[in-house]
Amino acid sequence: MNPQATRLENQSGRAGGAGQPLWRPTPQRIAAAHVTAFRQFVNHRHGLQLDDYETLWQWSTNHLGDFWTAVWDSAGVVAETRGERAYVPAESMPDARFFPDARLNFAQNLLRRHDDGTALMFWGEDKVRRQLSWRELHAEVSRMQQWLAAQGVAAGDRVAAYLPNMPEAIVTMLAASALGAVFTSASPDFGAQGLLDRFGQVKPKVLVACDGYFYAGKTVDVRDKLAQAVPQLSDLQAVLVVPYVADALGIPLDLSAVPKAQTWGSALGPYVAGDVHYAQLLFDHPLYILYSSGTTGVPKCIVHRAGGVLLKHLCEMRLHADVHENDRVFYFTTCGWMMWNWLVSGLSQGATLCLYDGSPFAAEGNILFDYADAADFTHFGTSAKFIEALEKAGLEPAASHRLATLRTVFSTGSPLVPEGFDTVYKRIKRDVCLSSISGGTDLVSCFTFGTPTHPVWRGEIQAAALGMAVAVFDEHGKPLPEGSKGELVCTQPFPTMPLGFLVDGSVEKGRDKYLDAYFTRMPGVWHHGDYIERTVHHGYIIYGRSDATLNPGGVRIGTAEIYRQVEKLPEVAESLVIGQNWPPGTYNDVRVVLFVKLREGLTLDEALIARIKQAIRDNTTPRHVPARVVQVHDIPRTKSNKIVELAVRNLVHGEPVRNLTALANPEALEEYRQLRSDLESS
Repeated sequence: MNPQATRLENQSGRAGGAGQPLWRPTPQRIAAAHVTAFRQFVNHRHGLQLDDYETLWQWSTNHLGDFWTAVWDSAGVVAETRGERAYVPAESMPDARFFPDARLNFAQNLLRRHDDGTALMFWGEDKVRRQLSWRELHAEVSRMQQWLAAQGVAAGDRVAAYLPNMPEAIVTMLAASALGAVFTSASPDFGAQGLLDRFGQVKPKVLVACDGYFYAGKTVDVRDKLAQAVPQLSDLQAVLVVPYVADALGIPLDLSAVPKAQTWGSALGPYVAGDVHYAQLLFDHPLYILYSSGTTGVPKCIVHRAGGVLLKHLCEMRLHADVHENDRVFYFTTCGWMMWNWLVSGLSQGATLCLYDGSPFAAEGNILFDYADAADFTHFGTSAKFIEALEKAGLEPAASHRLATLRTVFSTGSPLVPEGFDTVYKRIKRDVCLSSISGGTDLVSCFTFGTPTHPVWRGEIQAAALGMAVAVFDEHGKPLPEGSKGELVCTQPFPTMPLGFLVDGSVEKGRDKYLDAYFTRMPGVWHHGDYIERTVHHGYIIYGRSDATLNPGGVRIGTAEIYRQVEKLPEVAESLVIGQNWPPGTYNDVRVVLFVKLREGLTLDEALIARIKQAIRDNTTPRHVPARVVQVHDIPRTKSNKIVELAVRNLVHGEPVRNLTALANPEALEEYRQLRSDLESS
């Protein structure tokens, strides 16, 4: 039986009133949580009396070696050897090392189960339903591993996937990492140039791709993109194509235009499944290459270490997400977002991963909740934008679906505003732990997370992640007191600090760029670039990216503070805000410019502008009120659904936007480019 929890209610009967959390775990849930057992484990091992999460977190950040050793041992990491050294500090934070003598294999720790229980479930909109048992997953990984080895793939080589979030993507990753190859992926909605911007830098030996995908009821063929990109990836030895669309529609697959291509079935068919062989590799052996999604240049190739990802994800899956064996874990993600890499690590807990590809609003907006009921989700992960869209669409899965087994909801991608918390508890389920989480591709994990033993306070991320010495600094690198807004920093090393950036095939050549990205602005700490506040509940509120913060009259304003007020108005579908240098061509000051996308059929008029400004003024400060409010047809965003304030700011100031392939809708930028002269004149 899944642990249950209950919301607190104030005297009026409405949960989340003044001074009350929106949800509080029951004693039964606290007792059943992995983090409770872990705290007891630490107390027993070290003779301590840590009595709550806060004291455990303090200990975890002050005793890094002991903490990460406890994570390793309590999670039962499978390794050839752990070694005696758990943490080796260094004069420079990025040079610190964890478990430098260990030898292990990432995939081996994800494939510990080998039975007939369900490992993977997959829905491809309304076209495909599949599932694999653990035994079947092992068999597929074994065949894929043999095929990769036959192509000459060895430890350190790159294997790339251009796939939807489907079982073949996970099979490819596991087979590659079992060999010690480095896995990298992109979603098939990237165009040929976006593919080359990423894979062209990492030079994969093998590319695994799909023939197409389904989205919002449409079929999208990607073979032309493959035909353009493959000849320009000169190191490719083979291209393996999953006939996703062809099989779903029962049509033949023509791959004649794609060089070196063969189908998944024809390539793997000759190999007989056997044991998966796991190369035992150093803790710092490269596992993943992920890509920055910025729009200021070609994406940065961020190289992540196998042991660090394993250990940090074990910590998050067990101690924060509280994933147990046989849980059903879902996250709406593509293979181009770090949450895919995070989701895959759920296999380490013996949980079933529930994969989905397609529009989250298929089946009249209900498909993800249909899936949740059909698969008995225990964990439902999504984005803040999805929660906002759910509210605006008037959907109420709490009334239309059972969601009987659901006990945790995750939200990330952008700050979840307080009204988003209300939406989850009002429209999805009253009895869930809402874990708003925040981290990044940079660390393929989180700085702040939820915890099943903590209350949920409206608008707040519950806690700093264990082992993460999160602090709030001012712009001069000085610590700020509780309740102050400032820069998110981490003052101690952590296992998922990247190995570095890959430049010309070398992490060493990317050293300076890596240091500039995280360590130069505030020497001695990791400076992440989020604008954040620590609350009296020891939780956190994120107000947006610090490089996108507004600075009218020298006062820093987080963009999320404005979005929260604007998007409460029923007429506003979405918005984007920037600071425009004012007067134009000077750096004397900035003024706030707000772009709004209205609901279909509506036009921005003076009355609505006045209402928007009044809503902002009434609920924030006069400095938050935009000098200009401008209607636009679309809000540009990355493929991982993050709005791109910096790209719009660049256009308004006549500066280039270089990496258009990172955008899901690059055509939207043209409207902002044309608005430049109008914004400069008034």
